[in-house]
Amino acid sequence: MPLKVAAFYQFASLPDYRELRDPLRAICAGLGLKGSILLASEGINGTIAGRTEVIDTFVAELQHGALFGGRLDRLELKFSEAAAMPFQRLKVRLKKEIVTLGDASVDPTRQVGIYVDPAEWNALIADPDTLVIDTRNAFEVAMGTFEGALDPGIRSFGQFKEFAAQKLDRTRHRKIAMFCTGGIRCEKASSFLLARGFDEVYHLKGGILKYLEETPEQESRWRGECFVFDERIALGRGKETAHD
Repeated sequence: MPLKVAAFYQFASLPDYRELRDPLRAICAGLGLKGSILLASEGINGTIAGRTEVIDTFVAELQHGALFGGRLDRLELKFSEAAAMPFQRLKVRLKKEIVTLGDASVDPTRQVGIYVDPAEWNALIADPDTLVIDTRNAFEVAMGTFEGALDPGIRSFGQFKEFAAQKLDRTRHRKIAMFCTGGIRCEKASSFLLARGFDEVYHLKGGILKYLEETPEQESRWRGECFVFDERIALGRGKETAHD
């Protein structure tokens, strides 16, 4: 029987994130889940796998259970299947950030760019006035990207700050659309640009994975494969999907 994979994140105020680690790990272990979850004061980010009914129980606990007390009510979720367990063990780790940019002034819980659903993405990136930016690392971009997207040439997301400072100009780049694997990096990147005076910033809701899931192949402007951070490595249309 195929296993269910849940990829999830949410930027949310979790000042008690250190105290949440052990009880969250206990819930996961009790359900027999494997995967990786990051906790930080700014939110949660993870990908876990297990039996379908177990994954559903876990997601309900995150969204409605006592541990988070309703703070994860806007959880960004993507589900997929895997023929075999894609993770070797369970990890619940504490981090300074759930996706590392290295700028303490950026707060996606206060402001982010305009979400764009996959159905509206093609029209946005076809607009000649739109600068389309792939916020992923260079090796990910090399495996596949959207037609016409700018590759920042970064080795890690933390270098996006330097790329923006050197290559982006708010007087020339008035309309920016960004994308990443599952959406989380774009939320932070959009918050960063808005804080620096860029007015019109969009990002693909649910990321590449949601786009591939919902967009008919004949309409897709995606070219190549999509790297994912588990043992399946790369995904393309018709393959299993996972998370950022």
